[in-house]
Amino acid sequence: MVLKLITQSPIVEGLDYLIEEGNKDSPAKLFVTGVYMVADEKNRNNRVYSLEEMEREVARYNKEFVAENRALGELEHPQSATVSSERACHLITELRMDGKEVRGKSKILSTPLGEVMKSLVRDGVKMGMSSRALGQLNERNGVNHVTNMKLITVDAVADPSAPGAFVNGILESKNFIIGNDGRFEEVYDVFENKLSHLPRHDVDLYLREQVILFINSL
Repeated sequence: MVLKLITQSPIVEGLDYLIEEGNKDSPAKLFVTGVYMVADEKNRNNRVYSLEEMEREVARYNKEFVAENRALGELEHPQSATVSSERACHLITELRMDGKEVRGKSKILSTPLGEVMKSLVRDGVKMGMSSRALGQLNERNGVNHVTNMKLITVDAVADPSAPGAFVNGILESKNFIIGNDGRFEEVYDVFENKLSHLPRHDVDLYLREQVILFINSL
């Protein structure tokens, strides 16, 4: 199954910021809370996520990441289906369904990019939350409907005032497949890796097979 790397930016204005007061032994903590995702509604990137799939993925993400204290999000969207701890700026501590909306809460980290995010917030920069996921896009009546959604994380992004300028699917050139171990791998990387492990006399046969598979998939 080939999946696209896609993002969702809900048409919801503003996030709330909460300061948890600290003391001499524990510095103050900054939290952000608000709408992270929306189902059954066309978003800024002209996509619709079904409520059923959104509920399923939120439940899975809570179990595998939030509950394990490893639901990291990055500052701006990377072109990757994995989350880099070096680029992490916030930790998602809550993620829950509220009707068609997915509401979340995150602690802004004391990592280098977390400090950048804190500075942006304190200087009045408008921030937003935008999900990063894998999925298949099926166009109906000019709108892309997302199926087989696999939530990767929710990233913190600078939110421009023009709705149409928000990310606009710049990651959609990336294709991924689910490997045997459940990890997401770029199609090209998988293809190249298989070639490198084949005996020289089998390369031509493998290439012919892949071309035939590609033609049959059209």
